[in-house]
Amino acid sequence: MMRPERMLVMLPGPTNVPERVVRAMLKPVMGHRGPEFRELHERIIENAKYVFQTEGDVFVLTCSGTGGVSCALENLLKPGDKAVVAVSGVFGERMAETARRRGAEVLEVPVEWGKAPTPEEVEGALKDDVKAFCLIYNETSTGAKARDLKVLCELAKDHGALVVVDAVSILGGDELPVDEWGIDVCVTGSQKCLACPPGLALISVSEDAWKTIEENPSRPFYFDLIRAREFWEERQETPFTPAIPLFYALDEALTMIREEGLRARIERHARCARAFYSAVEAMGLEVFPRPEFRSNTVIAVKVPSGVDSRRLREIMKEEYGVLVAGGMGKIRNLVIRIGCMGIISAREVILTLTALGNALNNLGHENDVGAALRAARRELGLARG
Repeated sequence: MMRPERMLVMLPGPTNVPERVVRAMLKPVMGHRGPEFRELHERIIENAKYVFQTEGDVFVLTCSGTGGVSCALENLLKPGDKAVVAVSGVFGERMAETARRRGAEVLEVPVEWGKAPTPEEVEGALKDDVKAFCLIYNETSTGAKARDLKVLCELAKDHGALVVVDAVSILGGDELPVDEWGIDVCVTGSQKCLACPPGLALISVSEDAWKTIEENPSRPFYFDLIRAREFWEERQETPFTPAIPLFYALDEALTMIREEGLRARIERHARCARAFYSAVEAMGLEVFPRPEFRSNTVIAVKVPSGVDSRRLREIMKEEYGVLVAGGMGKIRNLVIRIGCMGIISAREVILTLTALGNALNNLGHENDVGAALRAARRELGLARG
């Protein structure tokens, strides 16, 4: 069995963590009610605002990305409130279920898997009494991105709805100017495009969202954003004990993003995504989403007929040391998913494509690995001959 420390983790989260970030977690644990933590926390929030492209409030929660989405909906929605949720995959289904368990009246906008919601599909569901419009910007289960997000935000605002965006698998890897696009609450996770270990969620909150949260008498206890705001404003602390080693890691990961520059980081993700898509098509494989919906951070590729998805992934892992994910939900056995996020570079792209092509050949599905790698190198600016 391949040892984890030798594995190239090409999952759509968690992803490979830079050595700098790993080393940061080796620092001694500090008290979370002292000046050292406050200094750390202030630096994290400042850099997080840079990545969110917001002047609003940002909070770091000790939980998963799903916990962050729960925090958003439980602070904004009261039982009986109406919420429109675009559902185009597993994580859209989870978002709708989270709102429903909150007691909200949920109107789902069903979207074909592999596609993303369009303004035409959403407009009919938005009414003037809708409290929130909720969607997944980048559906991790299908590799489809809502490229009309800016227009969808404008449409929701025109109807007086707050906009809640799950950006767990895309923030820091693609364009998402939270303030410019009018997003009221945006959630991401530490373990994907931020290239940090799992265990933290980050959430941004607009002024309009605060007005609704302040009027909500049934806010949650642990995820109470009013309490989080009070602790931040009064003492730059968190209400409850944070995962301090993960805060060290997040601090280093965000510092690395500032050093690279957000624009350069987004372009790097886009360049690597183009390389993946060009290469898998050169192999004769089919990408699950159509070109207009393809994500730059999650590459979903259909498994060829006659090839067992689980066996394909096992060979990539055991023989080539590359870990990719299978599908989820109703496309569990239909696709494999490759994470194109975090510290993704030409090296990871080439190694993953080599493993994929060779594993397919091992299973009797012949393809031209050389042609695929040449296609990838062209997109990466590494073309030879």
